[in-house]
Amino acid sequence: MIVLGLAVAVYAVINTQNPISDWVRTRRLEAAAQARRSEALAASSDAGAAIPVTPARSRLSDADGMTQVYVPEGKFLMGTDDKKEAQKNRPAHEVTLAAFWIDQTEVSNRMFALCVDAGACKAPRMGGNNPFYGKAGYEEYPVVYVSWESAEAYCHWSGRRLPTEAEWEKAARGTDGRLYPWGDQPPDISLANFGNNIGEPVPVNRYPLGASPFGALNMAGNVREWVADWFHEFYYIVSPTENPLGPPSGGAKSLRGGSYLDNPDDLRVTNRFYHPPASPGLNRGFRCASNAEN
Repeated sequence: MIVLGLAVAVYAVINTQNPISDWVRTRRLEAAAQARRSEALAASSDAGAAIPVTPARSRLSDADGMTQVYVPEGKFLMGTDDKKEAQKNRPAHEVTLAAFWIDQTEVSNRMFALCVDAGACKAPRMGGNNPFYGKAGYEEYPVVYVSWESAEAYCHWSGRRLPTEAEWEKAARGTDGRLYPWGDQPPDISLANFGNNIGEPVPVNRYPLGASPFGALNMAGNVREWVADWFHEFYYIVSPTENPLGPPSGGAKSLRGGSYLDNPDDLRVTNRFYHPPASPGLNRGFRCASNAEN
């Protein structure tokens, strides 16, 4: 019995601590992750599909070549009444906005470099490093590791400004109360970069099938986007109904849209993120906006 018990114990140790089995398991997981990444990357271009939404109006910025799309004045539903949502996203309330322009894409590394070269922006690096900025092959990726101050400086240099939270949500949601820029269907790999499927941002012109009702791209996933407003959890309870600008002060700025790391629920157009304005991050970027008369 002693010999039999020892044999069973040795067998158990061999089968739980087998380095070959661990290596095979690891390689299989890595292969599955790489296959998922390759599939998601291929889907992000939607086989060269055209954007299914034709913007009512568009124009090009002289400063950086950014295409802006037009969002007309009028009412839309902001926020949600879903009790499963955090208080920061509630309640749903009707907001009226003046007409405005919003960048069709997130600001890219190539565009941001123009501001750096002009001396109006600082190179976006965290701890002296940025895995994408200034590197060949990443020119059209969204600029990341930008603080709120850096985003604001860029928009000012380009003759634009950061969008308000309300402007951002209307540009992403339209006027029909949808959950995502493309509708109510949860995201999949042809609509957005999310869930760490790819493991990094993708070029700003990807996911045409995920376009918003006004023709803006990547307003769900890829990188979280700084907006102009200070953040407050209960702001929606007292928010003005016309052209709200957010609280007058605060300790954090709002971000919208979710990122390549976030889950499907985080990508909903009603979801609000927040970070201290001086805090850059690998999944934080931005786009700019302009008044209609500009």
